[in-house]
Amino acid sequence: MVNSRWIPAILGGAWHVLAAPSYVSHPDRQDAVKEAFQRSWDGYYQYAFPNDTLRPISRTSQNDRNGWGASAVDAISTALVMGNQDVITQIVDHIQTINFNATVPGSESVSLFETTIRYLGGLLSAYDFLTGPLSDYAPDQASVDRILEQAISLADVLSIAFDTPSGVPINTLIYSSSGYHVGGDTTNGIATIGTLVLEWTHLSDITGDDRYAEVTQVAEDYLLNVRNPEVGEPFPGLIGTDVNITDGTFTDSGGGWNGGTDSFYEYLIKMYVYDQDRFGEYKDRWIAAVDSSIKYLASHPSSRPDITFLAAYDGPDDLSFVSTHLACFDGGNFILGGLTLESDEYTQFGLSLVESCHDTYTATVTGIGPEVFYWQDGKLPANASNNGGPPSDATSFYTAAGFWIPSGGGSYVLRPEVIESFYYAYRATGDTKYQDWAWEAFLNINATCSAGVGFSSIDNVNVAGGGGFDDFQESFWFAEVLKYSYLIQADDAPWQVSADHDNTWVFNTEAHPFLVKGTPI
Repeated sequence: MVNSRWIPAILGGAWHVLAAPSYVSHPDRQDAVKEAFQRSWDGYYQYAFPNDTLRPISRTSQNDRNGWGASAVDAISTALVMGNQDVITQIVDHIQTINFNATVPGSESVSLFETTIRYLGGLLSAYDFLTGPLSDYAPDQASVDRILEQAISLADVLSIAFDTPSGVPINTLIYSSSGYHVGGDTTNGIATIGTLVLEWTHLSDITGDDRYAEVTQVAEDYLLNVRNPEVGEPFPGLIGTDVNITDGTFTDSGGGWNGGTDSFYEYLIKMYVYDQDRFGEYKDRWIAAVDSSIKYLASHPSSRPDITFLAAYDGPDDLSFVSTHLACFDGGNFILGGLTLESDEYTQFGLSLVESCHDTYTATVTGIGPEVFYWQDGKLPANASNNGGPPSDATSFYTAAGFWIPSGGGSYVLRPEVIESFYYAYRATGDTKYQDWAWEAFLNINATCSAGVGFSSIDNVNVAGGGGFDDFQESFWFAEVLKYSYLIQADDAPWQVSADHDNTWVFNTEAHPFLVKGTPI
């Protein structure tokens, strides 16, 4: 069922009638997601806080993100949109005490990318909410001011990563008793370069200090304007993966929409949503990338021509028919671009990607999609060197599902991307089937991944019960899975994605909402 409200608009000098979606809320589903959030938080707070991550079965903690309380900072924007005052207060109190000038022993290696999207993103989102529409949840103004001070402190520490001959940052910082320094990396990837610009630009816009925006935009320019396109841009708008830190040239021609490249493309259109006056070039590059993806990468499995996946590539003449759970954000990103640019082609293609990623869930024993999957392209010859079929023990599964899961590729690590794309599909169309799909996914995750005092990654989605637990509750479980699972069932709100060209918020890749700077679009 598609819910629409009809609104008039003037387009091209003539009156047209446009269907804008309306939405249905499900309080019972919202409550169930809130309960899962609270159980996850209670386990973390009792057994892991203020460390980074809960190990829910052993009831211990792990500092995989430098000991600054990653789960707490990653959870704050979800606690805010859920209106969970107790958790908000606990996290705000914690933020006051973080020392970004030191890490805990054993966790001295800091990722510029991960620290930006989780910590800096969480801090800036909390500041936007607590100085804006959710200010009633702020304990006091001094605490809110301290959140921004902490964001500045963190960015100042991380800024040394950009001190390279080209301005392309080194992704690794190493802390020691004498301070911190950059690692010895000689290359950096386009996702870890290109997924900083939203957070750092937003920090500049809040503070009025342009330094943060400038360093990330200098780095981004090497991706927007490829210096050696014969290597680094095998298709118009689609680029390689690794960039030389010394001179900003590309070292390879491989890429796609999978991990290591994914969020670079995601941020191209999101920067335009953030401020179309400043980031028109980002929009143009996104258009080039998605046009090339539709033309060159779209692939239909030989056993299921109704399904659409995006292939990976290693140059213009070498496609690989492999995708991942991470890549299933692509449908939502195409939809966001379609809404923003009023392109039904992009929206419809995005919806086809969403449908196909939904099939990766419904085909498995647990009803959860795998980390990695392969297929055989339906257009290329079956004996092509890059187009082999499934192994013999996966033939029947491939015939029905349109993909197969390679050995070791069946894990689920509490990833959000499929539910994230359901969310964008629902907000674009108002079709309640996407709410139902998200609910089914949440129920399956809840049933299979619930473990100990929280939720855990599992080993094999195609085995009853998940094939074993990894005893690890990722911080993005709070930030992304539970947020999207909640928002898709929730009432309309200013921070919800809108199909009406009035988006006043944009989500970073960790699902932390930021107030846009430009005219809402």
